[in-house]
Amino acid sequence: MIEFEHVGKKYPDGTVAVADASFTVASHTTTVLLGTSGSGKTTLLRMVNRMAEPTSGRVLWDRRDIAEMDPVPLRRSIGYVLQEGGLFPHRTVLDNIATIPVLEGIGRARARAEAGRLLQLVGLDSGFATRYPSQLSGGQRQRVGVARALANRPLVLLMDEPFGALDPLVRADLQNQLMAIRAELGTTILFVTHDVDEAMLLGHQIIVLSAGGRIEQAGTPEDIAKRPASPFVADFIGRTRP
Repeated sequence: MIEFEHVGKKYPDGTVAVADASFTVASHTTTVLLGTSGSGKTTLLRMVNRMAEPTSGRVLWDRRDIAEMDPVPLRRSIGYVLQEGGLFPHRTVLDNIATIPVLEGIGRARARAEAGRLLQLVGLDSGFATRYPSQLSGGQRQRVGVARALANRPLVLLMDEPFGALDPLVRADLQNQLMAIRAELGTTILFVTHDVDEAMLLGHQIIVLSAGGRIEQAGTPEDIAKRPASPFVADFIGRTRP
């Protein structure tokens, strides 16, 4: 379980990236941070692996303050998927996936064997193992990025607009793949998107954010769709859906 307790982020020039944010990400569920650019989604996400530090409040993981944890082992224990996958261009698909386990001291042969299993989990056959990122489509690179994020068996997976640059059919396929992976592994997922339909599909809980990282509403997809808490939420849902 991840808890945000009155978390804020204010930059030296006075810009507020996140206002007073409090919410809980329940274990084995997907929480979606939904909002437009500038609403603090990515800042909140990056607080979990200490790539961004709050200027007020606390982020807790199983009731332990993340600020007290060593950031290097913390980041290695949390899966992180970016929009462009973030793969190493000079490494094969298999070696990309095996990166963190090898850094953690797992033997290369064992790490590569597990990487092969993860390839299957994300819907890629063994023929992709020896390819390089430049030889993959955008959707394939994202699948490899997800596999790499899962390679160290993380309890928490952070996903920052991971499917935003993909065409609709590939995006839908990867969304379904992600739901199947979460159901199989029981991973806790914190997912950032600006797409309402994606949030409704993937989220057990949705946190709707407005400019400056202000929480407008937190609830289930049904709550957000049927009982918007403010005119902002109702307008945001209405104007971002086709």
